[in-house]
Amino acid sequence: MKSLKETYDAMIAAGSLQADPAQEAVLPEFDRIREALLTPVKKGLFRKAPEPPKGLYLWGGVGRGKSMLMDLFVEHLDGIPARRVHFHAFMQEIHSAMHEARKTGVDDAIAPVAADVAASVRLLAFDEMQITDITDAMIVGRLFQALFAAGVVVVTTSNRPPDALYKDGLNRNLFVPFIELIKERMVVHELASPTDYRQDRLAGSQVYFTPVNAHSRDAMDAVWNDLAGGAGEPLILRVKGRDVEIPHYRNGMARARFHALCGAALGPADYLALADAVRVLLLDDIPQLGRTNFNEAKRFVTLIDALYEARVRLICSAAAAPEMLYLEGEGTFEFERTASRLREMQAEGWGVQP
Repeated sequence: MKSLKETYDAMIAAGSLQADPAQEAVLPEFDRIREALLTPVKKGLFRKAPEPPKGLYLWGGVGRGKSMLMDLFVEHLDGIPARRVHFHAFMQEIHSAMHEARKTGVDDAIAPVAADVAASVRLLAFDEMQITDITDAMIVGRLFQALFAAGVVVVTTSNRPPDALYKDGLNRNLFVPFIELIKERMVVHELASPTDYRQDRLAGSQVYFTPVNAHSRDAMDAVWNDLAGGAGEPLILRVKGRDVEIPHYRNGMARARFHALCGAALGPADYLALADAVRVLLLDDIPQLGRTNFNEAKRFVTLIDALYEARVRLICSAAAAPEMLYLEGEGTFEFERTASRLREMQAEGWGVQP
């Protein structure tokens, strides 16, 4: 059985990866977990089951390779029952399962839901753990306690250290025990690579395609396939008790058409939640804006403000250059700031986290 380090070295030799000491430093943690889970459990009437290995909480800046390493780990689990899922999507499933459990009259809906999850996997691999919703914050501690008690091992990536999860959130004191649980049951490892590989891949590349036609759509598809490496899956954001669906999400990158984000009845809270959840957004088919689609234009301005303040990398296709998108009707003067921001967001290196 090849170690993850041997697989990583082979990929470097083949030219599909670039050697990175910070990435290499975390590989023994993945191998530790895999070896423990692959070790046969000796059974006996009076033999106590061994303690499961500690999981891994891998955090660091965007574009450092956290998701790539986790995917590599999951791909080499040699038959260990595991599931790799985005944390937001998993929590949405938990909410739905708890809703169904309550219909049966149970007093504690978390217990049967956690039992069902534990019965199906030995390892859960979460991408992008972050807590922005108070409902999630109140559930996650008891849920993970039940999963850990059932022997489920958790591996997760995050852009934040554990102590920064749900920072400044409502009733955060009730969430702090979950942070301590993470530190107790998972090895916390910072991936402190100096290289942002995502920015490197975008360096010198076009990120604003105009006009909207077959060529620009093909170009957007090529960017998505290069950066995301797959079709992705829907991302469900819970905002003030509502669900906001982003059609395509993978490894911190999201993709949606203009109409899905600006044609729907979304507001500042929705766009702030999106900006907090993703690091790169591909926005397709921005139309010509004006008095005929004034409401959509207003939402677009709000969306760009949220992305700009969060320094989310924007890649888009549009009907015209930023200065030519909004030429008539109420709001043309105010749109000048949006056009300026769209220009600034095209600059090479824009969006690099301070």
